[in-house]
Amino acid sequence: MSRGSSNKTRAPSRAGRRSHPSAAGPSGQRGSVRWVTVDEDNHGQRVDNFLLTQLKGVPKSVVYRIVRKGEVRVNKGRVKPDTRLKSGDQVRIPPVSQRVKEAPVVPGTRVQEVMENAIVFENDDMLVVNKPAGIAVHGGSGLDFGLIEVLRAARPQARFLELVHRLDRDTSGLIMVAKKRSALRYLQDELRHKRIRKHYHALVAGRWPSDLARVAAPLLRYELSNGERRVKVDESGKESLTTYRVLTVYAGYSLVQASPVTGRTHQIRVHSAYAGHPIAGDDKYMDDVSLKAFRAEGGRRLMLHARGLEFALPGSGEAMCLEAPYDQPFEAVLQKLAVRPVRADRGTA
Repeated sequence: MSRGSSNKTRAPSRAGRRSHPSAAGPSGQRGSVRWVTVDEDNHGQRVDNFLLTQLKGVPKSVVYRIVRKGEVRVNKGRVKPDTRLKSGDQVRIPPVSQRVKEAPVVPGTRVQEVMENAIVFENDDMLVVNKPAGIAVHGGSGLDFGLIEVLRAARPQARFLELVHRLDRDTSGLIMVAKKRSALRYLQDELRHKRIRKHYHALVAGRWPSDLARVAAPLLRYELSNGERRVKVDESGKESLTTYRVLTVYAGYSLVQASPVTGRTHQIRVHSAYAGHPIAGDDKYMDDVSLKAFRAEGGRRLMLHARGLEFALPGSGEAMCLEAPYDQPFEAVLQKLAVRPVRADRGTA
């Protein structure tokens, strides 16, 4: 083979490869450099989070690398991942490989209608949904979609819809969704400063003592060997406080109002069990005998419902007090218990 033909088959140099940034690899797609103008909804957002929404499918490690190397520019200047963007900023986004994902499962029209009908309040800044039990707040972990994906599918014209906080999949009740980033920042700041009050109704096993008005016990998150997330009372955990008030005493159960002062994962569920009165239907923190007895009574769900919300509206500061009705399975259990006589003694029923 001649020297000339050898040159033609030689692998391209590093410089040559860099000169063709739009080339796509077999595992993804690449485009050209993009300049994106930051709008009002993204005002105040960190650069790294902004990029993750713009470059869906791109690993976080790649996002942080292109920022570190200076390939991402804001108003033609280098930035750090935690730089806050302002409305009107011009963001340079370089071409990067993006994973080719399967088309997402689109929630059906029936579930979209159910979620739209569950909205109990809405204005230009936010909406509040009475989430049904059994529906996760977002997809993932084997779920094709959750509440937020259903709302986005039902409102394709919406530019911004984000969860303000979360509810367990098996917990029903009120959850806030922001329609603007400014509203999201405001409401999450209100939560951090404990200016939003949440009230849950829980049916717990036994007779809740009328003088047990608060449970203060540190909570620690941990995982089982199968990866399932759990929480326990542990001195090395985070400070946690829940206040309680007895609403109704039934035969074998009590309906209580539980108001979390802190916002830990599974807080009400673990604090109730720690007090000796686990929430009925709780397959994580109720003992097997009590859970089996509740199932035998026809109980088919976790008896925890986010009943009320007290907060000030973004923008106007108007005080709001919302309340969500129980769903049919929750109401049916209470009605069944209401017709049974309650023992007169003050011990555990």
